[in-house]
This record gives sequence, structure tokens and C-alpha cells, in this order.
Amino acid sequence: MLITVLQVAIGGAIGASARYLAGVAIMRGFGPHEFPLGVIFVNVLGSFIMGALIVFLGQRSLSHLNAFLATGILGGFTTFSSFSLESWRLIDTGRYELAATYIGLSVAVSILALIAGVHLMRTVLA
Repeated sequence: MLITVLQVAIGGAIGASARYLAGVAIMRGFGPHEFPLGVIFVNVLGSFIMGALIVFLGQRSLSHLNAFLATGILGGFTTFSSFSLESWRLIDTGRYELAATYIGLSVAVSILALIAGVHLMRTVLA
């Protein structure tokens, strides 16, 4: 268990660093922008890589690398890739209503939670 946690931690550090560098590269390449280009870039790229990685690891019997690569590196790069994978698993198994509920709740409740956190901290700091 400790080895797995270390794999996730090391992978997470790598992924978070890559996310930061990708954001810097996008900012330098496109300049300041109202639309969050860096975030959407890492979300889409991370989701694409997650899809390819899960199939590759499964086909090659390398699922023991999931903790480091999928949870660690890609989870640190973008948690959206994990969200996309879980959504796809529900869709792929024909659980469309559950997938729609998961997607809708994840997005809506996460935004509402963020708004609540903003309001709470603004109140505390006022």
C-alpha cells in the first residue's frame, strides 16, 4: 500500500508540474486570454491520453502501472481525465441515465461547491 501511495504521489508531482508548464506555454503562445485556454488544453489532452493509456495498459497487461500513470501523472495533470474515464465507463456499459446523472451532478455540484467556498471565505475574511 505504501509503495502505491508513493507511486501516486510521485506521479502527481510530475503531472502537476506538467500542468503548470503547459499553462505557462499556452500563456506565452497565445498571451493573456479571457477564455481559460490552458485549463481546457490540459483537460482535453489529459482526457485523450487517459483513454489511450487505459486501453494500452489493459491490452498489454500493465494495469499495475495505473496508480503511477493514470491516478498519479494524469490525475496531477488534470482530474478531468479521471472524470472523463468514469463517465465513459458508465456510457460504455450502457448505463446512460447514470452517466448523465454523474456528469450533470459532477459539473453542477462542483460549481455550486466552488461558489459556496468563495462566499464562505469572503464572509470569513470580510
